[in-house]
Amino acid sequence: MTDEPVHVIRKLEQALADDDFAWSLLLVGEDQTDKLATLTGDLRGPFSTTGDGKQITSGFSYWGIGPTIAWANATNDPFYLVMKAGAESFLRHWRKIRPHVDKGGFHFVSLGVGTGVKDRTILGDLYRQNRNMFYIPVDMSSEMLRMGTLEPVRGARFPMAQVLPVQIDFSISDNVDELGQMLSRLVGDDPLLYTLTGNTLANFESDQELLATITRVLRPQDRLLLEVASTSSLDQEAANAAADEYHQTRAFAEFVTSALRYNTDLKIDNERIDFRGEVEDDDALLVKIVWQNNTGKPITMGLPDHTEVVLEPDDTILLYTTRKFSTERLKKLTVACDLTPIEHAHSGFRYTRRPSPFGLDLLLLAPGAAKETVNTLADDIWAR
Repeated sequence: MTDEPVHVIRKLEQALADDDFAWSLLLVGEDQTDKLATLTGDLRGPFSTTGDGKQITSGFSYWGIGPTIAWANATNDPFYLVMKAGAESFLRHWRKIRPHVDKGGFHFVSLGVGTGVKDRTILGDLYRQNRNMFYIPVDMSSEMLRMGTLEPVRGARFPMAQVLPVQIDFSISDNVDELGQMLSRLVGDDPLLYTLTGNTLANFESDQELLATITRVLRPQDRLLLEVASTSSLDQEAANAAADEYHQTRAFAEFVTSALRYNTDLKIDNERIDFRGEVEDDDALLVKIVWQNNTGKPITMGLPDHTEVVLEPDDTILLYTTRKFSTERLKKLTVACDLTPIEHAHSGFRYTRRPSPFGLDLLLLAPGAAKETVNTLADDIWAR
């Protein structure tokens, strides 16, 4: 009779247990050549003066070591006031949310790990309640995963043997379906806390489509923690002010142009970067950050596959999209996706001398099929 073979994952865990080298494990879910082909195709889009042709879609803004470093630099810039306000308000908001997940025995799935600062807070609290939990950070960028998981794991003194970083584009529905199935096999019937913080929902072309994609894999026992930027004003003046927030920091401009800088041969000049605010569907403020050929003559841009595309005068490349949501927009989104608000925290921006219509909201949401025993605050949330 022979002994059962020891699986490679278990052997690897043992091999790395006492090694102080900066190893990190990563479960890769996509062929990176496919992602490069997608980026190249997006940069061949049609002519547009409004940012509706050529584009860098959301995940590609953070894809690769150059954009990852640029993002880290931007988040540490004290002039990036949106990020600063978010970091300052999150702990206060999370304290209000935390009692609803404290005793649930949740595992933690972080969609879009970012710098990991907010994950550190959540992970530390969840780990105190469930020492056997798993932490599953998910991002399209493997470099972002490596950088973003260090902060929460070290800060919460969380065991690396219970961390599973997953490289996957969670804006693709098939990917999320596969992720949900894998996680169900991993944790069984244990509940999962999915998080989408940092106003990540606002970065996608269709916020409702992304939210519906994520919601579809939520089981009745699972929860979704959603953080968004909000606004109480929906006029052009507010839209311009929203755009100006991102225009105030050079580090953010370096970040939003980094994907172009590292994936094309286009010479980046910040004078060609335009921050455009508009009212979207009468219930949100939309900010588009575009590169525009304002030279009056064609520019030839080399692409990653060694082909070229001609950028005619006034042609644009959409670099980044973000939004601020009204209460009505949030209500529409949660209703359309059959999500029930369980708890909600809101705070307004405090860094301006004049009153600001802008703020940040943190919502704990349950799928519509959830058997929630506590009274929800849905009516109060949408009545404010």
